[in-house]
Amino acid sequence: MLLSWLNRKLQSFELYTVDVVLGRRVDTGAVIYGALLQAMSVLFSSAVQLRLWLYRNRILRDQPLGCLVVVVGNLTVGGTGKTPVVEKFARALRDRGRKVAILSRGYKSKASPFWKKAWYAITHTDEPPPRVVSDGQNVFLDSEQAGDEPFMLARNLPGVVVLVDKNRVKAGAYAIKKYGCDTLVLDDGFQYLPLKGQLNLLLVDKTNPFGNGYMLPRGILREPVKHLRRASYIFLTKSNGRRDPDLEALIAKYKPDADIIECVHKPQYLQRLDVRPGGAEGREPLEWLKGRRIFAFCGIATPESFEKFLRDLGALLVGRERFLDHYRYEPEDLQELYDDAERERAECLITTEKDAVRIPDAGGSPLPVYYLRLEIEIIRGAADFDEAVGRICFPQNALAARNFPGVTGETP
Repeated sequence: MLLSWLNRKLQSFELYTVDVVLGRRVDTGAVIYGALLQAMSVLFSSAVQLRLWLYRNRILRDQPLGCLVVVVGNLTVGGTGKTPVVEKFARALRDRGRKVAILSRGYKSKASPFWKKAWYAITHTDEPPPRVVSDGQNVFLDSEQAGDEPFMLARNLPGVVVLVDKNRVKAGAYAIKKYGCDTLVLDDGFQYLPLKGQLNLLLVDKTNPFGNGYMLPRGILREPVKHLRRASYIFLTKSNGRRDPDLEALIAKYKPDADIIECVHKPQYLQRLDVRPGGAEGREPLEWLKGRRIFAFCGIATPESFEKFLRDLGALLVGRERFLDHYRYEPEDLQELYDDAERERAECLITTEKDAVRIPDAGGSPLPVYYLRLEIEIIRGAADFDEAVGRICFPQNALAARNFPGVTGETP
C-alpha cells in the first residue's frame, strides 16, 4: 500500500515537472521551479559541450566496427516518432539483402538483478553478452525485459536481429561475430559517440521542433540546436504537409547543405489487443472509428498527437487518460480505465502500439481494447521511403564503395 502511494506521488511530481517544462503551468510555484531547472540546464549544457569537444579533438575516441552504421536519433527527448522510422529503415535494408541488426540501449527495460551480474563477474573474465531480443527468427524477451521499442521492433521485423545493451560497441561487435550482420542501426543513437555512424539521420518533430529552446532539464533539448550540423540527413516528422519557412531557415543556418526528407506518421488500422497480431484477425479499418464513442489512454511523450489522430478519423473522445512516457500499467490502473470507460458509455478503449506492449492482459476488459497502428509515409524529399533508403544507404559512386565496403550492395 505504501509503495503504491509513493509511486503515485512520484508520478504526480514527474507529471508536474513535464507541465512546467512544456509551459502548461504558470503559477508562482511553477515559476520558481522553472528557475531552478534552468540553473541545472546550464550545468547540463556545459557537460554536453565538453563531452562533444573531447570526442571531436580525439581525446576520447570512437571505435569503428568495419561495417555500415546508420544512426537514427534526435536532439530532443521523446516524441519525434523514432521507432516507426527505425522499423521502416531496417525493413527496407533487410529487403535489399542486408543483414541488419538494431542496437538499442533498452530504455526503461528491466535490468538483470545485482546478484546475477556479480556472479557473472566472478565466474567470467569477459563482459556479459548483450541481451538478445530477437535473433531474426525468434523473439526471446518481453517488453519489460527488452524495453518497449526493442520488443516492438523485434515483433514487427522478422529477419532483423535486435540487441539491447548500454555498450553498443560491444553489442555491434556481437551482432557481427554471432549473426554475421553487415549493417548496424543505432536506435536513438545520435548522442552515442563511442560508435561513430557513417550516416546520421536526425529526426525533428515539426509540431514541436526544439521545445522552449532550453537544454534539459528546463527544456527538452539533449544538445544545442546548432548541432544540427552533425546530421547527414534531416527527417521532418509529423508534418501537416505545409512548408515551415522559419524552421527551414533555422536548419539552413546551421546546416546549409541539409538534405531534408519530410514525412508523416500515417494511421493504418486498429488492432485488438486480445488477438495476436500478424494477420487480419482482430483488425478494424480506420473508417470503423467514425462516430464511435471511444475512451483514449496512453503513456507517450506527445499524447496530443495521438488524440488528434483519433479525432481526425472521426472518433468521439468521451474520455481520456494520460500517463508518463513508458509508464508500465498495473492491474489496478487498467481496472480504473475500464471503469472510467464504462462510466462514460464508451464503445471501446484505444491506445498506442507502444502502450499495448506494456499491457499484460486486456482480456479482463468488459469493452474491446485496440491500439492504433502507425507507419511512416514520405511526402517530400523522395518519391517514397524505399527511394530514400536507396539514396542514403546505397550511393552508387566509387567514393562510397571505397570508404564503406558493402554499402553499394557489392561484396566487400
